[in-house]
Amino acid sequence: MLFAFLTWQLVARGPLRRLDERLGVRPHDGAGLPHPLAEFFSDLGNTSVAVPVLAVSAAVTWWVRRGTGRVAWWPALTALFAILVVPALVLPLKEIFDRPGQPSAEGLGYYPSGHTATATVAYGVALLLLLAGPVPPHRRDVRRALTATWLLLVVCVSYGLVRQGYHWPLDVAASWCLGGAVLQVVAVVLVRTRVRVRERPRTQAPDDATRRQERRADEPEPGDVA
Repeated sequence: MLFAFLTWQLVARGPLRRLDERLGVRPHDGAGLPHPLAEFFSDLGNTSVAVPVLAVSAAVTWWVRRGTGRVAWWPALTALFAILVVPALVLPLKEIFDRPGQPSAEGLGYYPSGHTATATVAYGVALLLLLAGPVPPHRRDVRRALTATWLLLVVCVSYGLVRQGYHWPLDVAASWCLGGAVLQVVAVVLVRTRVRVRERPRTQAPDDATRRQERRADEPEPGDVA
């Protein structure tokens, strides 16, 4: 709903878009973080940076769950699905709205921000994988620190993109909405998969030792043979 509202303001050239365009140009007047640092933050939204972080998180989750004997293939599959959804959502919207960038930018198609969506989803899925796997539920301090790190990364990427004139603030806000929707789906998938994994040992087939014990119990004693 928030994405629909932001898009309506963009298309209708409403007051939010006018405010957005004033705020977008203001960071270039010399205020804010130095340009090299802002450029570094904006680069954190590149696929060459965000996707390897996601791949490492999926690999760590796979390795930890492999050692416990649980299903180990779903983290990589979930991460792959999530990161492929980003261009499938963002690219058509860029073509539809064809919004021009800030005065320092060239071309069209800046709404929504692909870098912001990539950072939101890639780092967010990495966080969800770690929370669902390697990080124990009772370590609330670690879980809160990882969540705060994800939020800080997304904010820094968004700020760097606006500071450097790559996107308007409305572009990054729209990508927050899209990324949040993707993360919600991923979270539901991870929770359901984890529940199924927990329930599986209750109905699993008996192992070899159990079978041998059952066969011994069924065999007659020597004195019982007629």
